Amino acid sequence: MEVPHIPVLLNEVKETFIQINDGYIVDCTVGYGGHSEALLEQNPNIKMICCDQDEEAIKFSKKRLERFEERVIFEHAKFSTVVKKYLDYPIRAILADIGVSSLQLDKSSRGFGFESETLDMRMNPENPKSASSVVNEYSQAELEEILREYGEMRDFKRVAKTIIDNRPFDSAKELAIVLKKLGGKPKIHPATLPFQAIRIEVNNELGELNELLESIYDSKLKDCLVAIISFHSLEDRIVKKTYKLWTKSCVCPAGVMRCECGNNHSLGKIVTKRPIIPTKEEEKINPRSRSSKMRVFKLK
Repeated sequence: MEVPHIPVLLNEVKETFIQINDGYIVDCTVGYGGHSEALLEQNPNIKMICCDQDEEAIKFSKKRLERFEERVIFEHAKFSTVVKKYLDYPIRAILADIGVSSLQLDKSSRGFGFESETLDMRMNPENPKSASSVVNEYSQAELEEILREYGEMRDFKRVAKTIIDNRPFDSAKELAIVLKKLGGKPKIHPATLPFQAIRIEVNNELGELNELLESIYDSKLKDCLVAIISFHSLEDRIVKKTYKLWTKSCVCPAGVMRCECGNNHSLGKIVTKRPIIPTKEEEKINPRSRSSKMRVFKLK
């Protein structure tokens, strides 16, 4: 079958999980099944819990992984909810590739791309909030906030005003054309960061990531690897900060003179002191992998 998405850091993911010989690996964002397929082939004794909020991705992955049918459980849900649903299972690893898939980007009807004839950007089409409602209904102050926070844009005020002055927009293509006129850095489309900000708002991407990490913390899992692949600095910052907090043994408030918490709260250790990034060879084959970073934590 034709595969519409190249999984990023595939060799690195396989190497990270190569020693797992039993139990379940949770693929929080199965997408089009690339990572899961590789792990099922490499680790013949493991099973997978494959989750995605995009029903189209679930349908594709069910077909792709049908030869492993007895070793795979599919879950159509937000990735922030999957771990706590399966705490009775022997979970040995958790993988979350929290980027947008190539099919979502390339399929015009999904409204993610600059040439798209719709203005949607929903990873889950059942989500009531779309890019259209954000772009056409948010106040200027609300647009400024998401452009500043999620796009990390210096000229957020100018971009927000441009959107307000030119709306309503019926398609991502129309929006991209207007934003392109603002100019920007060479080799980077001026709509890149505004589109990122709008997409994050539509899908509550940072909130979902924080909820996933909180659910892992609350789960009290033992002897489990956690590998998270992010695609921009906002996500990577959250993962890096959270892993650091998980290593802390003492969680007493800063002003306490003497430890009163028991000094035994460390969840484990950070496996990757620096994030794992794609090789030059992978970047040539799959340019969309360039911004990916994987950080790994071992729950003790």
